[in-house]
Amino acid sequence: MTKEVVEGKQPVGEEKQDRFFAEFPYPTYEEWRAESEKALKGANWEKTLLTKTYEDIQLQPMYRMEDIEGITHCDSAPGSYPFVRGTSPTGYLTKPWEICQECDEPLASAFHDVVLHELNKGGTAVNMVVDKASKLGIDVDKSDAAFVGKGLSVSTLEDIQQALSGINLEKTPLFLSAGPSSVQLSSLIIAFMKANGQDLHKFTGCIGADPLAYLSVEGELPIALTQLYDEMSATVAWVAENGLNLKPILVQGQPYHDSGASAIQELAYVLATGVEYLRNLADRGIAIDTAAKQMYFSFSVGTNFFMEIAKIRAARMLWAQIVEAFGGSEDAQKMHIHARTSAFTKSVYDPYVNMLRTTTEAFSAVVGGVDSLHVGYFDEAIRPADTFSHRISRNNQIMLQRECNLLQPVDPAGGSWYVEKLTNTVAQKAWDLFQETEAAGGITKALEQNVPQQKIKAVAKNRADGLTKRKDVILGTNMYPNLIEKPLDVQPFDYQAFMQQRSKDLASYREDIDEVECLTQLSGLKDKSKTASHTGSAIIDAAIQSVLSGATVGELTAALRQGASASLVVPPLDIHRADREYCQLRKNTESYVARTGKNLDIFLANMGKIPQHKARADFVTGFLEVGAFKILKNDGFLTVEEAAQAAIESGASVAVICSTDATYPELVPPLAKLIKEAKPEMTLFLAGLPPEDLQKVYKEAGVDDFIHVRANCYQMLSKLQKERGIQ
Repeated sequence: MTKEVVEGKQPVGEEKQDRFFAEFPYPTYEEWRAESEKALKGANWEKTLLTKTYEDIQLQPMYRMEDIEGITHCDSAPGSYPFVRGTSPTGYLTKPWEICQECDEPLASAFHDVVLHELNKGGTAVNMVVDKASKLGIDVDKSDAAFVGKGLSVSTLEDIQQALSGINLEKTPLFLSAGPSSVQLSSLIIAFMKANGQDLHKFTGCIGADPLAYLSVEGELPIALTQLYDEMSATVAWVAENGLNLKPILVQGQPYHDSGASAIQELAYVLATGVEYLRNLADRGIAIDTAAKQMYFSFSVGTNFFMEIAKIRAARMLWAQIVEAFGGSEDAQKMHIHARTSAFTKSVYDPYVNMLRTTTEAFSAVVGGVDSLHVGYFDEAIRPADTFSHRISRNNQIMLQRECNLLQPVDPAGGSWYVEKLTNTVAQKAWDLFQETEAAGGITKALEQNVPQQKIKAVAKNRADGLTKRKDVILGTNMYPNLIEKPLDVQPFDYQAFMQQRSKDLASYREDIDEVECLTQLSGLKDKSKTASHTGSAIIDAAIQSVLSGATVGELTAALRQGASASLVVPPLDIHRADREYCQLRKNTESYVARTGKNLDIFLANMGKIPQHKARADFVTGFLEVGAFKILKNDGFLTVEEAAQAAIESGASVAVICSTDATYPELVPPLAKLIKEAKPEMTLFLAGLPPEDLQKVYKEAGVDDFIHVRANCYQMLSKLQKERGIQ
């Protein structure tokens, strides 16, 4: 502290600074708006500077302190209620987010090698992705072939031993989405730890059951939902009684996000699912603190950078309020969040661009304050990840931690007028949709009534419309396609042969176990599953002992679910990628070329010297190459006769006239007539959108349609494909 400050005098530097800024008047918002309107030169201010999101949120061009007046969460500190700013006062400074990369190798030995490599190269958690048969508790030799191999195939303790050999789960968290129930897979993992002398009390992570996520994706459950809730409550009670840190409940937003949902919808339906689980566990005698502390939440993170940050921050706030309303303690109010970069936003074509998408998505997740993160593999839309894919995704997280130094500051988005306002708006809208869902009887009833599915479908259609008109861009797919790219190699995988080999391995395993002891333990599990109360944690002890005696997941399932009643059926969500329509467009052309040996040739009737036609010729080329068509280019023609002759002799069945608006009235009518008279079957486009009066003139001369920035790219190219027999 200086002498001047002690004596109450202003330091000389500050005095100069005040004089300097005093020379400039402080602009008001109204003055700024007036200047911005002037700069737009008559363009509509609202249409130009305001942005409407798929969440129906109007984004302003500038945010001010006034925008956050009355938002109470802005006054909270990190680690304090309502936890908008994170659940820890020190953020990532004392505990970085877990680098939790998915591994879905089908064979246990290959899974082991990949996971061990991940951990040795910077990963900090095991993210085990199992196949559908394993999630359903079906032995590989009793499963449908379609259920096996898309993820780790797990039937026995030996499979887990191979997959996790040498991995100490006392020190390494495990993340596993277990499907509709976690009893079977939890029993296998716990049995593995017991068999290897590992301390269960040091085990952290999630082996999470999420029956409603499974229901929303598949459209039906393997057994009645009430029985799945019984199994969930038994697992929760067992974890609590044994004082473990394991979280056996997982609430996933991925099914909604991957169907095209808005951030509001994903958040609201996740909250509704969490509440549904809390209520059903309470009905079975599970206290709110016990239930809430054993829940892990998982969100997808898309490319709308600030929206995704706001979603994560709003999720923590709303969940804290919900648990508080249930009577939960402050510790129980903390939401634990896993995130994965979006599968919905990944493209098949120009896949290396996916690296850029995952980077911004991961950045959003980290700034939002997630507890663990999977960065998607750039080629995940095409093939299983290879060594290079794993390395790039893993290093993405390591760079964010160590090179970008995102371990500090705590809550980097805190205090941003834009982010704080957006967080509050997202929370309000999500809360409204959550209450609407609750009023309909909860998320299960809503799914039965097809309400979330239809609401999400409407948003997904809006997204698709934005892409068809190229208002939204998927780089390399609906804009700037790279037609000379070399497709990624996809190694064939014989699922039938894999299943046969796994069935042989399982038969060999059964021969080596003590069958009498195994049947005795399974009999005990059957008895306990018949007589145990809803919170009968003894079921889990019996299941673990059955695994240790050699029982398979299928045998556990049979013992647990004797006389299971019919399951619930709902309309499934439409899981897809954003590039679905354009991807099919490209594949149609590629299949046509492979089938016929020729492509759809499109001739550019460029008029005048290069500067006259180049801008529109380049635009048209990019527009039409989205469909992977062959563009016949040239340096331009000086007369309409030359252009017409070249178009006719090119052999192309489609032509596009490219020049300037000023020259069109003179050039288009005679050129269009010459082409159509000689080749009436040719489709003729004009580059640009003329005034309506001229459109009529040009169409009378033979122009069929106009290619311009507001044209529906997908519809025009799809129509061309249909007319030419390509689809």
